[in-house]
Amino acid sequence: MADTNHARKSGPLAGLRIIEMAGLGPVPLAGLFLSELGADVVRIDRIKSASSFLRLPAEADIDRLGRPGVKVDLKSDQGKGFLLELCANADVLLEGFRPGVMERLGLGPEECLGANPGLVYGRMTGFGQDGPLADRAGHDLTYLSLSGVLSAIGPEGGKPVPPLNLVADYGGGTMFLITGVLAALLERSHSGRGQVVDAAMIDGVSNLASLFFALSSNGMWQDQRGTNLLDSGAPFYDTYQTGDGRHVAVACLEPQFFAEFAAIIDLPEELAKAQYDRRKWPEMRAEIERRISTKSRDEWAELFESTDACVAPVLSMSEAPEHPHNKSRGTFVDARPAPAPRFSRTPSASAQVPANDKASIAALLTRFGISASTTRDLLAAGAIAV
Repeated sequence: MADTNHARKSGPLAGLRIIEMAGLGPVPLAGLFLSELGADVVRIDRIKSASSFLRLPAEADIDRLGRPGVKVDLKSDQGKGFLLELCANADVLLEGFRPGVMERLGLGPEECLGANPGLVYGRMTGFGQDGPLADRAGHDLTYLSLSGVLSAIGPEGGKPVPPLNLVADYGGGTMFLITGVLAALLERSHSGRGQVVDAAMIDGVSNLASLFFALSSNGMWQDQRGTNLLDSGAPFYDTYQTGDGRHVAVACLEPQFFAEFAAIIDLPEELAKAQYDRRKWPEMRAEIERRISTKSRDEWAELFESTDACVAPVLSMSEAPEHPHNKSRGTFVDARPAPAPRFSRTPSASAQVPANDKASIAALLTRFGISASTTRDLLAAGAIAV
């Protein structure tokens, strides 16, 4: 269903105006989240922009959901002038190009903050705006590798395992970009001045690993994956195959939770009383594996559901939306995660397929200070397109 509502959106960021320079990865996800929080977000594509290699249907395309798009000839004076006029009336600009790209277009921080000194200019890159690798291409796995984090993910004796692209791209990228932008907006409420936010995925993912760097520097973490407390080294913090070939996740770190777990699987007393005795871990793991293999995943899920043993069935992505807890909370909407976090007074709204017809775009642009007649002129001149 297309979103044809041009009225002020709901959510804690209602009234905020954001320009999103179209791309892939962390910036589009930031645009989606900010849009669902109530901001008016307009996506700016180049006139001859390449289509996404993912080829998702419109209702599933998170790179575009909730944000109407305008194609702009950024090499023309009219197109550049249009974007600067948007900046003059916007609160935030988000871009995820390599360093120097926006400057070469004449749309860098100097020009955009010149048009609006209160603009928050959010820049998302892999390696940051400076440093010897600043101009290098990379992906989530690249930044994970150079941050030291990837080396810690995987089984003992095995190779490092890519944790999807959740950690560097979206955790270290999207979330740190949003944090930086919202912090800069808060500071602007006191100073009246905007600023540049330099968000780098390698910085963000390194910060996410703060605990593990602290443990490592204090001799409490080994540089050998699969041997530590939280990396599957501990038998009470790992996944186990069940009798039907599926899996359960066991995460009973605290002694009282482990005791409950041990009682339910009938772990031998000498092992139940030796949770943190590393000498017992190989034997404990073998015994847990043997006992977990005697029942199906869902049988174990039922046994553990009303306990604090911290055991959960490992659900597939198709199963997760149907789990009773997720259904009760409305964690998923049409098999897609619902907006989070939740607000008591200003609820967010799940993003819809944007209406990209000329009238809808013109209505959105009026909220960015662009009159309907100016939009018609720009469309007629080919400086912008729907």
